Amino acid sequence: MATATLSPADTDKLSNLKSAVAGLSQISENEKNGFINLVSRYLSGEAQHVEWSKIQTPTDEVVVPYDSLAPTPKASSEVKSLLDKLVVLKLNGGLGTTMGCTGPKSVIEVRDGLTFLDLIVIQIENLNAKYGSNVPLLLMNSFNTHDDTQKIVEKYKSSNIEIHTFNQSQYPRLVVDDFLPFPSKGQTGRDGWYPPGHGDVFPSLLNSGKLDALLSQGKEYVFVANSDNLGAVVDLKILNHLIQNKNEYCMEVTPKTLADVKGGTLISYEGRVQLLEIAQVPDEHVNEFKSIEKFKIFNTNNLWVNLKAVKRLVEADALKMEIIPNPKEVDGVKVLQLETAAGAAIRFFDKAIGINVPRSRFLPVKATSDLLLVQSDLYTLQDGFVTRNPARANPENPSIELGPEFKKVSNFLNRFKSIPSIVELDSLKVAGDVWFGAGVVLKGKVSIVAKSGVKLEIPDKAVIANKEINGPEDL
Repeated sequence: MATATLSPADTDKLSNLKSAVAGLSQISENEKNGFINLVSRYLSGEAQHVEWSKIQTPTDEVVVPYDSLAPTPKASSEVKSLLDKLVVLKLNGGLGTTMGCTGPKSVIEVRDGLTFLDLIVIQIENLNAKYGSNVPLLLMNSFNTHDDTQKIVEKYKSSNIEIHTFNQSQYPRLVVDDFLPFPSKGQTGRDGWYPPGHGDVFPSLLNSGKLDALLSQGKEYVFVANSDNLGAVVDLKILNHLIQNKNEYCMEVTPKTLADVKGGTLISYEGRVQLLEIAQVPDEHVNEFKSIEKFKIFNTNNLWVNLKAVKRLVEADALKMEIIPNPKEVDGVKVLQLETAAGAAIRFFDKAIGINVPRSRFLPVKATSDLLLVQSDLYTLQDGFVTRNPARANPENPSIELGPEFKKVSNFLNRFKSIPSIVELDSLKVAGDVWFGAGVVLKGKVSIVAKSGVKLEIPDKAVIANKEINGPEDL
């Protein structure tokens, strides 16, 4: 605990907070201790300051090019022995609210009536069936997604994979005015609480008992990824490399495009590899941080971590990741959430590396514009894997900007009779009351912005190439 460096005022704050938290019956002792520890670190100003002059670009030994990895073993018995050391863990704490959906985001239908979770299960089922392996699936839920997820996983009972769920911690939001927990001031519903970011995956694995159970089954590595990243599939070359080289931690990174300039990047710093996030960058260096020339790669949040190392570091309370303060307002009350990110843990593990992977391993669906990409002819779906259509010449995906009329999944689906062909599209902007017919083809740079009060219907089988459309007369 970092109480030694606290001012008298902060010591009082922490003492009052401890008393209040002790009275919260909804959470475990582990959660209470974890929360107080986090707040104590926050109050002591333990923020990690980066000295810009000490930052070095990582070498190929530290950020390994994917193409330099050894090929996967040919014999299926060797592949089976690799897979039997693996656990797949999907971060499943997020709700689909930003896309207008209720319940966990992982149950949004992505393609052909299949949800994120369906695709994940199909992928692992196929792996286990092909090699006779037993790769289990773990879902880390939050208190927001737990009940729904328990019901949803029932439908996979007959599959050939073990599915385990566990909850990440539940921490009380802090009221900014008096630094007391929101639930002890009358906010007894869900709004009084928050899940403290995916950095919590490591202590939660241990506290839930899952970590010890996996170690006793001979599991060695966990592949952690966001449930909405369709590119985060098991990669045998990566797994083989980590086992051969005894790397305790691996972060998949991929080359930045202009869309990723805010993403965290890997740096070499004082002899260790670590994640540098935009929040840690001094103001005068932000533009440099965003430059694709200087910082060429960013974190995909696909992480491979050695389970024994997780146990060692969590038990030693050594994972002191940078704290991300997240201020919010709930019912007119200003509150604070303190969070951590799993990628920031890289600097605490031995022989930690990055692997510079192809962009295909980063295909997140954060908004309906991403859904348009993955539901279109730009991708195909086979055995649960979403693969890019080789007919597209441009290695980059088209940029897509959809107006607020398309923000909710239900509205988005209603406005397209069928998803247009976009294999030859460079960019698309759609705004206003626009409706698409079936079999529409979009090519080049297309802008369809309906004038206010005008309903604009794109007819069936229309081919629109390098065109700006503002009304029916432009079609």
